[in-house]
Amino acid sequence: MSLMRQVWLLVLGVVLASLLGAAAVSTMSTRQLLQTQLQIKNSDNAAALALALSQQRGDAELMQLLISAQFDTGYYESVVWRQPDGKLAFERRAPARASQAPAWFVALTPITVQPGVAQLSSGWNAIGSVEVLSHSAYAYDELWRSVTRMGALLLGLGALASLGAYLALHRIRRPLDNAVAQARGLMEGQFAQMELPHVPELQRLTEAMNAMVARVKLMFEAQGEQLQALRLQAHCDGLTGMSTRKHFLAELESALTRDEGPARGGLVLLRLRDLALLNQRLGRPAVDQALLTLSRAVKAYPDRVRGCLAGRLNGSDFALWLPAPDVAAETAQALADALRLSLPAFGPGIQVSLGAVDLPRESALGQWFAEADKVLARAETQAGFVVEFHRGAAPAEAGQASSAAGAQGEQAWRVQILDALKERRARLSQFPLLDREGRLLHLECPLQLQLEADGPFEPATRWLPLAVRSRLTAEVDLLAVSLALEAINRDGQARCVNIAPASLLDGGFVARMREQVFQAPQAARKLGLELAETAAVQHFDLLLEMGRQLRPLGVKLGLEHAGAGLAQVDRLYQAGLDYVKLDASVVSGVSGDAARAAFVRGMLVMLRSLALKVYAEGLRDGMDVQALWDCEVDGVTGPWATAQGGKS
Repeated sequence: MSLMRQVWLLVLGVVLASLLGAAAVSTMSTRQLLQTQLQIKNSDNAAALALALSQQRGDAELMQLLISAQFDTGYYESVVWRQPDGKLAFERRAPARASQAPAWFVALTPITVQPGVAQLSSGWNAIGSVEVLSHSAYAYDELWRSVTRMGALLLGLGALASLGAYLALHRIRRPLDNAVAQARGLMEGQFAQMELPHVPELQRLTEAMNAMVARVKLMFEAQGEQLQALRLQAHCDGLTGMSTRKHFLAELESALTRDEGPARGGLVLLRLRDLALLNQRLGRPAVDQALLTLSRAVKAYPDRVRGCLAGRLNGSDFALWLPAPDVAAETAQALADALRLSLPAFGPGIQVSLGAVDLPRESALGQWFAEADKVLARAETQAGFVVEFHRGAAPAEAGQASSAAGAQGEQAWRVQILDALKERRARLSQFPLLDREGRLLHLECPLQLQLEADGPFEPATRWLPLAVRSRLTAEVDLLAVSLALEAINRDGQARCVNIAPASLLDGGFVARMREQVFQAPQAARKLGLELAETAAVQHFDLLLEMGRQLRPLGVKLGLEHAGAGLAQVDRLYQAGLDYVKLDASVVSGVSGDAARAAFVRGMLVMLRSLALKVYAEGLRDGMDVQALWDCEVDGVTGPWATAQGGKS
């Protein structure tokens, strides 16, 4: 039982005891008063009647008439005239009358009254005595009416007192509830400040809680700054702040394996030629400034375009990956023009070679750099700021499941996607997420569509870019959730599906999904929804609303592909997440890189302080997996986990 309830019951008990005591005392006092009044009435009436009877000089007829007249004028139980020897001379007795008061009340409050007795005389001769006894039933009636009126009054006063006590306790309880909510929010990473109450003792409690929350928030912010420093140390070049070669390659490999994104992309390699000779001729400071200028020109693209990747591959080489088709040549030429204007200011003889390629995203990472190196080598055979470009062949464009559909154009593709959704020609792939003991935590379930009847099931890389352009992602995601709920109902295994950030922009998407989940309450507790890190960065309020609508139904919410972008989420502690999956670019190579391992540990500490589970995705190397177990990550997924657990 809660403290407030105990206090309220104590107050209520005291009030009731006081009221019952007051009622008992009042009842006994009234009973005693009525009993005394009846006794006095009996005695006085007997004396008055005896005086009147004594004046009749013993005339029995007149005396009987007087006794009858007296009896008829009052509420008497009996009036008796007895002769001097005690024999009955005359009597008037009322029929038995039951009191209106309950029998238990009559038994509980007995009224005992003796009859009034007076002597009769005729001159000096005694002629007997008269006894007068009033009817006590009327006294019980009056006592009962008095008690009921008093009980109603006391009951009303008790109700008012109880209401006042409840309101007072509720006022006292509100700051305590706020303190509890503040503490729970702190456990979930929320740093709310409470308004000071008017009760002095509770003011001190609230001030202490607010001070503690402020200190924890400062510690969290300091931890975030430390994590940012670790990220720069682990992933970034010391001079330019760009991604190192290792991290750039990991980011690019992760980007190429994701479902979202266009069919083709571009890679631009930039090389500041004759770096050693420039250091000798211009001096190290001037060359460093030239490198910084070149890096700023390259970094401008990731700052403006979502999904762009930039990195410094070595002392003189830089790379820029563009997640868009047919823009590599134009971008390389724009960079060359900008550098041609800015770099000569640092000294003569500065030359930059640029090689750009446009390839299908399905191309292997080695092929991207092999093609780009060839083009860059051609550019180096020429003097100045030179751009060379190559467009690779694309046997199967992303978004084209068949040559016929490709020939018909985008509208035909949209019709195919709509037909597949309408006819539910879809299935969920299943890849395991394992914990340290090898237990299956949940299944990752990307959606595949059968775009043509009797055709193959196509992965999202084939059709998702067009679905995004056609604003069909909401329908796609609702179908994926429906299939996941059905599968959970069949085998009881937890599953998670990917939700496209574009779906959040559909005003009715969350409401429709809530209705869908509401129809399967048992399965909803084993359903997870994952959004890319970019959703938290760009659509935080929509993500927050989605969590408010679905998490009370038992649905778990997580972020995938998480990395450096988490630092851009100012209110990550308010996002209402259950878990975060670290991107492959963050966790790959962690076994052989102490700085990278320190960064992962820092992210784990920060995310755990927000009460989040932390998983790692895209893992291939068992050594990396072991290093992550040592960092105490909660689970891993990727090719390694698939090989261990097998596809379900």
